[in-house]
Amino acid sequence: MRSPIITIDLEDWFHLLECDAIPGPEAWGTLESRIERNTNRVLALLANHGIRATFFTLGWVAETYPSLLKTVASQGHEIGCHSGLHTLIHQQTPEAFRMETRRAVDAISGCIGLPVTAYRAPGFSLTSQSLWAFELLGELGITTDCSVFPGRHAHGGTGGLFPPGPFKLECRNGMQLREFPMTLAQVGPLDIAFAGGGYFRFFPYAMIARWIRANPDAMTYFHPRDFDEGQPRIQGLSALRKFKAYAGLKGAHQKLDRFLHEFGGQSLGEASARIDWDQSPLVRL
Repeated sequence: MRSPIITIDLEDWFHLLECDAIPGPEAWGTLESRIERNTNRVLALLANHGIRATFFTLGWVAETYPSLLKTVASQGHEIGCHSGLHTLIHQQTPEAFRMETRRAVDAISGCIGLPVTAYRAPGFSLTSQSLWAFELLGELGITTDCSVFPGRHAHGGTGGLFPPGPFKLECRNGMQLREFPMTLAQVGPLDIAFAGGGYFRFFPYAMIARWIRANPDAMTYFHPRDFDEGQPRIQGLSALRKFKAYAGLKGAHQKLDRFLHEFGGQSLGEASARIDWDQSPLVRL
């Protein structure tokens, strides 16, 4: 069985989306940061298992913690862009998106000394109403995208617009992107991204393992905060948001250790190199 694709969205505990209880970017520097500690714990776990992963980082993280990105890159991991300020794409104009993403890509590239060619939208917020973003990503040097959530998502999702597995996307300007959609499982009416975030934390391990075995090259998406039981608790969250943010934190690090031991892992680049893209589905916008 092929290993799952291991990706980490590099953001801190206060980067929750659409949460009025958290101050804006101008105040992020005043909050307790736990990203370096938490990322180093994840790096140690990956090193123990000999796994290279892909880290999708905020431009803000690259500007604020450049030494952290250099550490991640020095250990052989791939680094992609996860926007500048964790802004939802469908809440931006094309020009605002272009400006924020360009600044983020430049910050990350300048930090690690390598071009940035992979991207993931915050909250999978690239929707059927914001397909213009694909073309702009191509213009900014992105060749591989992991923004497609082929179902319904709280902050975005594309429904059944695109295939559920890797495909080529041809934009109106003729540029092509290699697309890696999020791997989903159907639970009743819900589209479950079982190999990432809160779903990985609170679903039983046996259920996650069964879904992984049924999905070769499954796409994961973790956050350093997913394994930090001691992170500050944000006040004023709804019961559902609180559950999604904090359920299963205890034991999540050990759960990931077991997952990596049993299934291994590969970076986005490693997975892409094994795919015959000439034989992959082609979708034209």
